[in-house]
Amino acid sequence: MSKSILQRRAEIQGLATGILLPSVGVFGGPIGPEIGELGPLASVVGIGLFQRTVLTLQRAGIRQLIVLAGSEEEQLKLALGKGPRVTIPVRWMPIREFPLDDPRTWESLASEVHGFALVASINGVFSRGLIEQLRRDVREGQAIVVAQSPKGQLEQPTKQGVPLRLPASRERTVIQTRSSESTVHVAELVVVPASLMSAANQVANEKGSLPIRQWIERAAADGRVRVVAAEAKQGTWYQEVRTLSDVQTAESRLYGSLKGEFEGFVDRYFNRKLSRWFTRLFLAVGLSPNSITALAGLIGLVAAAGFGLGTYSAGVVAAVLFQLAAVIDCCDGEVARLTFTESPFGAWLDLVVDNVVHMAIFLGIAVGLYATRIGQADEWVPVMLGVAAVAGNGICFFLVEKAQKIKAMNGWKSPTHAAWADVLLKNVASRDFSVALLGFALFNQLYWFLTFAAAGSLLFAGALAWAIRPSAITLPRP
Repeated sequence: MSKSILQRRAEIQGLATGILLPSVGVFGGPIGPEIGELGPLASVVGIGLFQRTVLTLQRAGIRQLIVLAGSEEEQLKLALGKGPRVTIPVRWMPIREFPLDDPRTWESLASEVHGFALVASINGVFSRGLIEQLRRDVREGQAIVVAQSPKGQLEQPTKQGVPLRLPASRERTVIQTRSSESTVHVAELVVVPASLMSAANQVANEKGSLPIRQWIERAAADGRVRVVAAEAKQGTWYQEVRTLSDVQTAESRLYGSLKGEFEGFVDRYFNRKLSRWFTRLFLAVGLSPNSITALAGLIGLVAAAGFGLGTYSAGVVAAVLFQLAAVIDCCDGEVARLTFTESPFGAWLDLVVDNVVHMAIFLGIAVGLYATRIGQADEWVPVMLGVAAVAGNGICFFLVEKAQKIKAMNGWKSPTHAAWADVLLKNVASRDFSVALLGFALFNQLYWFLTFAAAGSLLFAGALAWAIRPSAITLPRP
């Protein structure tokens, strides 16, 4: 059997379909019926819950969506038409024509699901990593439920919970969560095999109730339910959103999950702590990621001009401005990830602007140092150091683009080369040196900073060239 046929079969049997329930909970009950509860259009970091759910599923690899919508269908369609483009097919099935308590509705859905379906209500925010984990964990004939991380042991199911009574003899088939109780607090997001949705598995329901609870309980009794814990530390988190306080918690989780591809110590523990405040401001005023990139670049170039003045006070102010630019430079990626507006052009622009600013900083310092040494025998040394630093940075920029091309094509010659390149890329692209530059400026030692920058950039360029060269020469020519 050919590899392509095997790949298509694996895809068909996997999790590629999402079924969304904007009006009701997965385990029953309407959404937003009580005073203070929010509906599917409630905004979380500037994007409605429904739109955020669709875009997250799209980014996580879900290939088609079916929406069982109520009276809010037109509003949901309008919301989905705004903002980032939805590229996967979305089929709308009004519940007035396809009642959720009618077995024929689920039989119709089962015929369109190949393998597994993810069923979710629109009252929560979850990570892309959680959906990717669920897609990896599907097993033939098994359902999957997502257990929210409990604050304590849950002896009774909550309003949104569902009791799972797991026979002791079959506990080995279940991924255990922190709670040892048989009652697990399940999120409004489950994965069911198409076989459970067929008419043969339908059970008698009360009028107006969904059959999903019965499916899960029957599958659990047969040992065919896997429980996946939603863990923030693993990037597989789920946050219920029903009230305004839940919105604040969900937004905090979204901000806490932000992380760049290449991130150093200072970025993680300093720059990103400050950048969250700027990110909130930029989201409030509606700045695009590319506009934020340009703003950070402009501040960086002003800092470079300040270094060129050559005075102590100008150097300190320029170093502070460059640190500010480094903080704001974190915001473009944060805004892009929060609003689903990432783009290859935006990533390329960020990389180009960063390198232009870095080279301008090195040149500015060299010019400033030269101005203070005019007439001295070593007046040429800062100029040569600046040229070396700029040259090393330029070579690194070229090699980083080459490494990213290799990574995109999975063209690493060996895991060792990939690991070395990853370590070097994180250091080359890191903004950690902005804090070092501030320290050197405060102690009036910019000459030594430029010396280290020149040597370091050339050494990094050489090390990166060594790491990627074996893989680069094996890439097919365009």
